Amino acid sequence: MTEFTGPATRFSEGAIQKAADDIGCDVAAVKAVIDVESRGGFLPDTRPKILFERHVFSKRTGGRFDASHPDISSRDPGGYKGGAAEYDRLLAAAALDRKAALESASWGAFQIMGYHATSLGSPDVEAFCRGMCNSEDDHLKAFVSFVQLNKLDDELCRRDWAGFARGYNGPAYLKNRYDAKLAAAYTLHSIAPPRTEGTQRTLKMGDEGEDVKWLQGKLGVTPDGDFGPATKNAVIAFQKQHGLGADGIVGARTRQALGG
Repeated sequence: MTEFTGPATRFSEGAIQKAADDIGCDVAAVKAVIDVESRGGFLPDTRPKILFERHVFSKRTGGRFDASHPDISSRDPGGYKGGAAEYDRLLAAAALDRKAALESASWGAFQIMGYHATSLGSPDVEAFCRGMCNSEDDHLKAFVSFVQLNKLDDELCRRDWAGFARGYNGPAYLKNRYDAKLAAAYTLHSIAPPRTEGTQRTLKMGDEGEDVKWLQGKLGVTPDGDFGPATKNAVIAFQKQHGLGADGIVGARTRQALGG
């Protein structure tokens, strides 16, 4: 597990604003892509979030492993396990062809495929993956380069979600409704009150990260960094005990009561 761990530094203050300025779009557009692609670049164990694409691995290895390893090499997409279990698939593929395996996963906050490594300025896919292990700011740099290289900045600036999703995710965007998801996420961020990356975020079910671990520690829940049903139930119990609205969401009042 340690191979792909690193500093896993979160977005620095002002980094998303700078990325938006470099592209020419507004901050809410960049945040919408983050929400739809990953909702943050790292797993609780500090490895970057990935999704291993077996159909890409099959293509990049000429189908050599399709018959022997159909779970990780197939013409058909799928076989996803999600979360940390994607690394089991990646490592199994890497044992067969490491370079092709790294190129066949999407990495980080913006889920950029490893096979784009050299076109985005990395000397090779190994260096690209080290950057993905380093920080979300590295994820941002790769995203900005990808958007500019593929001339998707106009679509993002115009909030042409269908055009951006087609260029960013390929023709499968329609099936997965990426354009609708981007539009909804953009609306959410564009009407939210202005805040910096350093502001403490509202925590709710589905969130991950160090602030979730902090919350779980305060509540006496196993600090795995994953805001699941057990954490939500603990939040509701705490809120009831302290006379707060028992909605299972940790906003400013609940955080204050927790001592944060």
